[in-house]
Amino acid sequence: MRKLVYFIGVSIDGYIAGPGGEAEFYPVTDTYAAALGAEFPEAIPTHLRTSIGMDVDTPNTNWDTMLMGRGTYAAAYDAGILSPFAHMKQYIFSSSLGPVDAPNVEIVNGDPVELVRELKQEDGLDIWLCGGGKLAGQLLDEIDQLIIKSYPVVAGEGIPAFTGVFKPTSFTAVQRKEFDNGAQVTWFDRS
Repeated sequence: MRKLVYFIGVSIDGYIAGPGGEAEFYPVTDTYAAALGAEFPEAIPTHLRTSIGMDVDTPNTNWDTMLMGRGTYAAAYDAGILSPFAHMKQYIFSSSLGPVDAPNVEIVNGDPVELVRELKQEDGLDIWLCGGGKLAGQLLDEIDQLIIKSYPVVAGEGIPAFTGVFKPTSFTAVQRKEFDNGAQVTWFDRS
């Protein structure tokens, strides 16, 4: 069965982005970017691949399907990029967006839990929950693994990693790597 993996960057105080979706305050070095790009090549947007020396057709190694909320999709959509991760199937959860004329992009105005349960039964690589916090909160019971990129910065305000109801949920740290920019990447499996 496929797993739902929430792979996300967070500040020390638990924000995945600033109030306006800002993420450029996270410290990223060339060494860090290269290491994460090698381990998670599918997390590099298709339109950015050639600019960093990556082949556009680099195969997916972890995920072949991704989920994101309307707010996460907004940065690409507003820039005219309708399929930011054209190398995988993309489900965008939105009640305000109409259909998008782009291959591999499907706008979903329905229950994310139901869709994830269906996707988990299909053949393929795992499923990447890209963001945002509201969608992650709705899917908390379906998340099998967290891969958290913890950055040594306090945002002060912004979009939390999870929003929703108070529901303590246990995960166990199974691996951790530290990087030259002070970031730590930790893999957590559902307890």
